Amino acid sequence: MLRGVYPGSFDPVTYGHLDVIRRSARLVDELIVGVLNNKAKSPLFSVEERVKMLENVTKDMSNVKIIPFEGLLVDFACKVDAGMVIRGLRAITDFEYELQMAQTNHKMAPGVETVFLTTSLEYSYLSSTTVKEVAAFGGDISQFVPDTVADRITEKMKKKESVDV
Repeated sequence: MLRGVYPGSFDPVTYGHLDVIRRSARLVDELIVGVLNNKAKSPLFSVEERVKMLENVTKDMSNVKIIPFEGLLVDFACKVDAGMVIRGLRAITDFEYELQMAQTNHKMAPGVETVFLTTSLEYSYLSSTTVKEVAAFGGDISQFVPDTVADRITEKMKKKESVDV
C-alpha cells in the first residue's frame, strides 16, 4: 500500500490546499494530511479546529485521513509508514526552500521520497496568510476558501475584534 503525507499548517485550509489534496489522493492508496502544530507560531485556529475543518472539507475523499502532528516531518512520515511526502509549489521561491527541505529529509529518512506538485494556475497566488489578511479587513474570502471555512474565519475575526476593542 502506498501511503503519502501532505503536511502543512492549514491555518486556514484554502482551495489551493484542497486542489493539492484531491490531486495527491489520486496518486496514493492512502493520503494522510498532516496538520502541523508549530509551537513557534500563533495560528488563528487551534490544531483541533484545523483538523475538524479539514475533515469537513475532505469528507467526500474516502482515502484521506487528517492527523495532527508536531516535530519533524520525517519522523511523522516514518511513524505513519508513509513512503512519500507531497509538497505543493506555487512559485520558484517555494522550490528553493522545498528542495533544501526534501534533501535534508531524504538524508534523515532515505526511504521517504518527496514529490512536488505544482499548484493549479487558478490558485498559484493563494496562501493562508493572504486569506487571513483579506478577512481581517472585511474582504470577501468566498473565492479562496470553502463556505464552512469562510464562516469559521469570520467568527474568529469577530471574536478578535471584540477582544481588541
